[in-house]
Amino acid sequence: MEHNISQALITNPVLIFFTVLVILLLAPLIFKKIKVPHIVGLILAGVVVGPYGFHVLDRDASFQIFGQVGLLYLMFLAGLEIDLYNMRKNMGKGVVFGLYTTFIPLVLGMLMSVWLLGVDWITAVLLASMYTSHTLIAYPIVSRFGLSKSPVVLITIVGTIIAILGALLALAVTVDVQRLGAFSIKGVAVLLIKLLVYCALVSYVYPRVTRWFFRTFSDQVTQYVFVLAMVFFSSWLAQVIGLEPVLGAFLAGLVMNRYVPASSPLMSRIEFVGNAIFIPYFLIGVGMMINVSAISNWDTLWVSLNMIVVALLVKWLAAWATQKTYKMSVVERDMMFGLSAAHTAVALAVVMIGYELTLPDGSHLINESIMNGVVLMILVTCAVSPIVTSRASAKLKVEMISSGEVDEDEDIHNTRSLRTLIPVSNPITAAQLVNVALMMKRRPNNESLIALHVRNDNSQGSRAIGQTALKLATEPTKAVNLRMQTIERYDLNTVMGIVNTVKERNITDVVVGIHARSTVMDSFYGSKIDELLTKLNKMVLITRCYIPINTVTRIIVAVPAKAEFETGFELWIIRLTNMAEKIGCRLIYYASSDTIPYIKGVVHKNSFRIRPEYNQMNDWGDLMMLTNVVLDDDLFVMVSARRTSISFSSELEETPNLLSKYFNHSNLLIVYPEQFGATPNLASFNDPIAVDLDVPSSEIVLGVRTWWRFMKNRWRTVKRRVREMLGY
Repeated sequence: MEHNISQALITNPVLIFFTVLVILLLAPLIFKKIKVPHIVGLILAGVVVGPYGFHVLDRDASFQIFGQVGLLYLMFLAGLEIDLYNMRKNMGKGVVFGLYTTFIPLVLGMLMSVWLLGVDWITAVLLASMYTSHTLIAYPIVSRFGLSKSPVVLITIVGTIIAILGALLALAVTVDVQRLGAFSIKGVAVLLIKLLVYCALVSYVYPRVTRWFFRTFSDQVTQYVFVLAMVFFSSWLAQVIGLEPVLGAFLAGLVMNRYVPASSPLMSRIEFVGNAIFIPYFLIGVGMMINVSAISNWDTLWVSLNMIVVALLVKWLAAWATQKTYKMSVVERDMMFGLSAAHTAVALAVVMIGYELTLPDGSHLINESIMNGVVLMILVTCAVSPIVTSRASAKLKVEMISSGEVDEDEDIHNTRSLRTLIPVSNPITAAQLVNVALMMKRRPNNESLIALHVRNDNSQGSRAIGQTALKLATEPTKAVNLRMQTIERYDLNTVMGIVNTVKERNITDVVVGIHARSTVMDSFYGSKIDELLTKLNKMVLITRCYIPINTVTRIIVAVPAKAEFETGFELWIIRLTNMAEKIGCRLIYYASSDTIPYIKGVVHKNSFRIRPEYNQMNDWGDLMMLTNVVLDDDLFVMVSARRTSISFSSELEETPNLLSKYFNHSNLLIVYPEQFGATPNLASFNDPIAVDLDVPSSEIVLGVRTWWRFMKNRWRTVKRRVREMLGY
């Protein structure tokens, strides 16, 4: 390619950054007026101001660095925003699409290159590997439409990774044949072994390091820097072993997915910085590489047209084949095609490798005409991809709304408006309580969070503590663009302030923290919570977490018998399942055989994206067995009941003492479901533990089951202690 050797109009670093910011500001506004995706606008802006346009800016080291960072950031976000549950459900379809979008470009790309361009078979394989790979530059459009967890998007992402791997293998084969003169299966085998070892290493080490870091350091800025460091280390490690850095970035996002919930402040910071700086820098840098003036003769134009047609045709055929295989809609086919149509970084890497390889006569494996054709192909595909994706996203969104399907930003539990009250008194624990409440929210636009501080004196110190606690409570919600109401009220005492606020604001549930015991005679809950449970019939969730809520590995729930008859039965299941879904952890229920079907019914009815586990616990006395099940990184949820509740039993009175004695070092969440007091019919029910439950009639079978469960729990305890001794 010809290079413009004249000096750029702007060389001052400050003016360079100012010019880029002006482009980031104006390009989306201008192209929105003409209904062109802003991604295309940023690429075209790069063409105009770049070395092959008006040469306002040079594609210097800053654009190369920020451009590479932007590409890695793009793939990292794709891995981070993936719905792992739906990804597992659609993994088979994603693999099939990946095979289609790998082998169709490889086969047709080779044939078309030989027949139409007249190149040899080695060059044809190299060009075919370029057609195989693609870049998800249109992914931000999908995110803005709220479709990042749509099955068709997940299918495309899985296919993208397979296509990139296929392109790398084809590239490795081509280089081996060119340099060694023959195909070497050893080189391909070594690359596959490196890939497997690399994926296993990152998948094992990264979750453990991330969990430890998030528990140790709670500062949001420190966590953000740590996440980026892990991403770029994974990308560099992939590059060292001969893989593309984008694979490392995607894998890092995938394994850290569950530690960065979608509604967390950390996720908001990651998305904001990426969409505001790094990804636009990458798009402008792509535009600056495009030399439109290189098309100066018929040969170059013919090569360019052939490459553009082939590049778009093979990706459309792959999407069409997947559509026909799984009887998908036309809109879903267009979405797969739009997301997979763009060719950028990998295509450039492939063509540059081919340009550096020389033939025996001294000529390059890829000539100047093909180089210029690749540049124009990048321009056209990067323009087609966002346009097709934008139109498909709009249609898919309309179809989802029309059919009753919704994404994470819409409400599917619209039975009533939910309002959560979070009483805060201690500035140290205020943010933690709000984070727990955020994890239990399903839809930010339909549910309200209200922070409350109650004081019973007008002293300046009391006012200062209250204002500080409320200010700190709002920090997590500000980071996720959620407005939370704050109330500071004067009342007779804290309990009356909470009760009066619940009545005035129509509160549905209250999230409070367990107090610190100050004396030996002090109860586990404290006198305030005991009084609150007596005077309030709404759902109360009492929490104590020693670790950040997003680092919880499992949520283990103990449910008393007849819990399904409580008024608030469905609501607490929704809250806990919301939390498990956002954290991405396992949700394990221990309940009676009569209650489990009702829990399954609520989960199925609300279409949660999790796979919970169910274990029978037909006697509340078996609760002691859970002491060997609950680990330090689990959240143990105890569903209790008030005295006037149907599911209340005499054994539930011992719950606070049991928690204090055997679960004193565990992360706890005690749930008191909503109930409207005793009614004549419900109050006449017998004690739940006296109900004849479905248990084995044989004492031998029962003994074997109990022994097996005990040994299994003991083994888990031994493994936990070994991990602690080894420092894991």
